[in-house]
Amino acid sequence: MARWLRKDNLMLSQNKTFSIFNKTKGKLPSLPFEAIKKTILGEKFELSLVFTNSTEMKKLNLSYRNLNSPTDILSFPLSKKSGEIFICPSETKKMMTKFKRDYKNFLAFLFIHGCVHLRGYDHGDKMEKVELKFRKKFKI
Repeated sequence: MARWLRKDNLMLSQNKTFSIFNKTKGKLPSLPFEAIKKTILGEKFELSLVFTNSTEMKKLNLSYRNLNSPTDILSFPLSKKSGEIFICPSETKKMMTKFKRDYKNFLAFLFIHGCVHLRGYDHGDKMEKVELKFRKKFKI
């Protein structure tokens, strides 16, 4: 499933349909990532969540969006039933003040955002309403 499943990645969690990798040196806060994934995408959706550094995120952003700068999150649908989400903790920390959220809250906010994208939503009012429903459910 995960294209990032290599020996040099630190795998934090893996089951049949959800894997978390931390490619950074930092410790990640404990959040209900799996519960959020199951609620938004369903039990059978295969998802890899990769935490990466700003250099790698900049490369991904340039390659897939033609933007030569790092970003806080990127979501990649691989099929109707699988996808990957990349989150850059250092960029997340830079952006959290813009959204008036603390780091842990903003990280969960971004993960919900990425999952909603993988459900097929694009930015706009409809997506915001869907995200709000899930943020309320998880108190984000």
